[in-house]
Amino acid sequence: MPDFLIIGTQKGGTTSLYHYLTQHPQIIPAAQKEIHFFDLNFQRGLDWYNAQFPSVTPGETLTGEASPYYLFHPLTPKRVKALFPEIKLIVLLRNPVTRSWSHYNHEVRLGFESLSFAEAIASEPARLAGEVQKMLADENYYSYNHQHYTYLSRGIYLEQLKRWMELFPRDRFLILTSEDFYRHPAQTVAQTLAFLGLPPAQLGDYPRYNAGEYRENIPDAMRRQLQDYFMPHNQALTEHLKIKFDWY
Repeated sequence: MPDFLIIGTQKGGTTSLYHYLTQHPQIIPAAQKEIHFFDLNFQRGLDWYNAQFPSVTPGETLTGEASPYYLFHPLTPKRVKALFPEIKLIVLLRNPVTRSWSHYNHEVRLGFESLSFAEAIASEPARLAGEVQKMLADENYYSYNHQHYTYLSRGIYLEQLKRWMELFPRDRFLILTSEDFYRHPAQTVAQTLAFLGLPPAQLGDYPRYNAGEYRENIPDAMRRQLQDYFMPHNQALTEHLKIKFDWY
């Protein structure tokens, strides 16, 4: 069973952080980085989930996984709390403007998005209308739109974190910024290992995993629009967490 979860955010560096952590001699990786048990595979049951992890020696080795949809999925916090109330939770938060652009390009690259960025942003409310309510009413309901077309919604971090923090105490969370992680990966890894109660370990290098390459930058007009949209949400996040986010 897992000792820690990296719960988000999508396109925030979770793949890189997980790969770095699993190079530590006392962290044994799961069968795969993203098991998606608490969001997409919950019906498979706890025995299936526990089978995705290696045997560990309590007090000596740890294991965990990283499924960045966990932070955003509305049913995940209560599921995790019910099964693993003492688990440690790691969160990477990225500037929601650049996160949305990266998310959009990711969906285009996978063939899931055919609209322009501006059209996709404008269409998000209609695409999501009623989807969360359906998910809450029927735990077996899968929302394709909620998983793929949430460029704005996933960037409203405080709303997501509050669902988790209503169930877990603050000391169960390590909240990091993706920008600090990208600039100083060794320091972020050391901070994360300390949070997990493990001694530091230096890696030879820190390559970026799952980094998308885009042929163009976010259009200036869209950047300004999204900065204005996210600004009050980012301010509320800063006030609630007492963490300064260097996003502007």
